[in-house]
Amino acid sequence: MSILTIKDVNLFNKKVLVRLDLNVPINNGKIISDRRIKLSLPTIEYILNKGGYVIICSHLGRPTNSKYNKKYSLLPIVKYIKKSLNTNVLLIKNYLHKKNIDFHSKKDILVLENVRFNKGEIYNDLKLSKKYAEFCDIFVMDAFATAHRKHSSTYGIIKYAKLSCIGLLFCSEIKNLSKIIINPIRPLVSIVGGSKISTKFSFLNSLAKVSDTLIVGGGISNTFISIDNKVGKSLYEPSYINLAKKLRNKYNIPIPIDCRVGKNFSKNSLSYVKNVNNISNNEEIMDIGDKTSILFYNIISKAKTILWNGPVGVFEFPNFRKGTKIIIDSIIKSKAFIVAGGGDTIFAIEFFNAINYISYISTGGGAFLNYIKDKNLPVISILKKKYK
Repeated sequence: MSILTIKDVNLFNKKVLVRLDLNVPINNGKIISDRRIKLSLPTIEYILNKGGYVIICSHLGRPTNSKYNKKYSLLPIVKYIKKSLNTNVLLIKNYLHKKNIDFHSKKDILVLENVRFNKGEIYNDLKLSKKYAEFCDIFVMDAFATAHRKHSSTYGIIKYAKLSCIGLLFCSEIKNLSKIIINPIRPLVSIVGGSKISTKFSFLNSLAKVSDTLIVGGGISNTFISIDNKVGKSLYEPSYINLAKKLRNKYNIPIPIDCRVGKNFSKNSLSYVKNVNNISNNEEIMDIGDKTSILFYNIISKAKTILWNGPVGVFEFPNFRKGTKIIIDSIIKSKAFIVAGGGDTIFAIEFFNAINYISYISTGGGAFLNYIKDKNLPVISILKKKYK
C-alpha cells in the first residue's frame, strides 16, 4: 500500500486527530447498534498505547442547515467510549472558536462535537479544512465508510495537516476488499441485491467483468426479469432494460426463473411462487422462488470467493424472507472467503444470526461499492498524491 498507515508514524507526545465513522443509530439517547464504535476502539487504544494525545471527530446523521441539534449530538457516543475504555472522555463544543484544544491529562480523550454542525463541512470548505488541521500534529483517517466523500473532515484536512495517514480499521478494509478485486481465488461469485439498478449499474458492470458468476436479486433482478417477461406492479426500471440486456448477454448472470409474489407490499401479504413468465398485472415480485433458490444455492456452494451486497428479497416481511435465508445458508456452508457490505446486508446477516460465518464485513456502504468498482477512493487518491 503506497500510503502511510498509523503504524508508519511516531505518535509519541503528538496531538492526533482521528476521523472515525461513529454514525450509529440512536433512539432517545440510546445507541441501537454499537458495531461501528467497537471497530473504531482499537485505533484509539493504539494511539494511547503509543503515547499520543487523542482527539476524535465524526459526523452523526444529517442535521439541517449546519446547526446544533441535540438529536445529533455525539454525547451518547462519548459516554459509550468512556465506559468502554474506562478513561476520561470529554465532548468539546464550539471548538472552531478555539486557537488550541488543551488536554488536562495525556489519558484524556477529546471528542469534537458533530462535524456536520460546522458550516461548510460537506462542501469541503477551505477554511474549515485548515482549522481542523491546526488542531493536530497528525491526522488519522479511519472512517472508511466516508472515504468516498470530499468533506472537510475526511478529505480537505489531508491537504493541510502536517502529517496524514490511515488507521487500523481503514487498513483492514483495504486489505480484505483487495482480496476480491486483486487476484481473487476462483470461482468468484458476486451477489448483488437492492431496489434500483440505476444506483448500482456501474458497480454491476464492474463486478460482472471480474466475477465468474453475478447473481442479482431484489428490485435489480426485476429489471433483468422484465427483459423477456411482464413483472406486474413489481419495482423495476424500464429505462434500464436495454442496459441490463447487454449485461446479461455479455456476462454470466443467471436470471431468476421463479419468484415469490404478493398483491400488496405489506408484512401481512400472502406469498405464492410463480414462474417469471406468468406474473399477473396485480402481482408484485418480492423474493426469489424455490427453483431459483436451488439454482443459486448450487452456484454459491462451488464458490471460493464470495462478495455479497444486498438481500435478494424483502426479508423484513415473514412471507418473503426465504430466498435471503437460503442465500445465507449457502454462504454459511461454503468454504469460501466471504466479504459482505452495505447496511441492508449487515442487517440481514444480524437478523439471521450469521455474523460469525462471514469472513469480513465492511463498514462501508457507498465507499464499499466505489472501492470495489474503481479500486480507489478520493481519500486514498489525495493521500497517495501527498506522499508520492
